[in-house]
Amino acid sequence: MKSNLILLLSLFAIISNNLFAQEDAIQTLTNNWHHDAAVANADAYFGAMTNDAIFLGTDASERWTRNEFREWSKKYFESKKTWDFKTKERHVYFSSDKKTAWWDEKLDTWMGVCAGAGVAVLTSEGWKIAHYQLAMMIPNEKVKSVLEVLQPNSKPEHKE
Repeated sequence: MKSNLILLLSLFAIISNNLFAQEDAIQTLTNNWHHDAAVANADAYFGAMTNDAIFLGTDASERWTRNEFREWSKKYFESKKTWDFKTKERHVYFSSDKKTAWWDEKLDTWMGVCAGAGVAVLTSEGWKIAHYQLAMMIPNEKVKSVLEVLQPNSKPEHKE
């Protein structure tokens, strides 16, 4: 009985330790990714993404493959005038096989607080970002005034 309890506790410790290590790996990946943008390290920034990664920006036209995004942002990285997003909060989740992770985060940005959401996959080179979406967070009480700016000739209606 005592040996079964020790075995069970050991297994729990190993599983817990592995989960913490996996979450730490995602935290490190995303923190480094944001940092690499801030210091204009294009090779590291885009190297953290899969070859077929997708980046969705805040503008409706911003849906890029990794290579398209790299080409678009080249002038910013070369001039060292990139973006510096600071994580305020992040929640990380894993698939049951622990080979896919996803997260949502709140970021301090030059646009105010933004929401980010990403998906990472475990590759032979470690975790890589496969999909990321950035969105501006607009307080509910400001939505109508934002819509008026975005669509000046229409009257936004919201049924409450």
